[in-house]
Amino acid sequence: MERIRRNIVTGLLASLPLLLTAWIVKIVFDFLVAAGRPVVLGFAAGLTDRAPEVADLLRQDWFQSLLAAIVTLFALYLLGALTTAMVGRRLWHLFDRLMARIPFVEAVYGAVRKLITSFQQAPAGQQRVVLIEFPSPDMKTIGFVTKVFTTSDTGREVAAVYVPTAPNPTSGYMELVPVEKLVWLDWTANEAMQFILSGGTAAPDRLTFGS
Repeated sequence: MERIRRNIVTGLLASLPLLLTAWIVKIVFDFLVAAGRPVVLGFAAGLTDRAPEVADLLRQDWFQSLLAAIVTLFALYLLGALTTAMVGRRLWHLFDRLMARIPFVEAVYGAVRKLITSFQQAPAGQQRVVLIEFPSPDMKTIGFVTKVFTTSDTGREVAAVYVPTAPNPTSGYMELVPVEKLVWLDWTANEAMQFILSGGTAAPDRLTFGS
């Protein structure tokens, strides 16, 4: 029984990377399918009279999901190519201004837009990845600085730090930490995300733990 238990635990640990990868891939694939499905269904409706065989194929779940994911990936590729071009940047700027005029939508879109921008640009030339005291003074965790404030009453600098949870970084905590209590790491955002997703196993060799 001891040998059976040990082999089962070993097999479970060996399969965890594959299971976690499959789980993340499924989340991404479901998003791609959900985004592209309306386009595929529109094609199917348009081809019902002209090409009923093709329309029936588009309505099959497996083919519909695969084509929807491909359509979404192609649309993302075109969007990325457009935004890197000069004309595309101007159009994207106009789109941002349009979204800023829509009540409620502006609040959500603006917040997400600022979050994405903050991850792309380090604040005030600093490294973005930090260690903070969390959840107790004797422990530290990885965080990402999203903004640095100067308090109006004391003039003290305070950083907004997003602390993602492992292994799912899409959820986490928002902490306000005095800048002098931050431990700035020379890790890239990609290295920090790999560290979180792997549960700490994929970590750079360098780590500054002191304040």
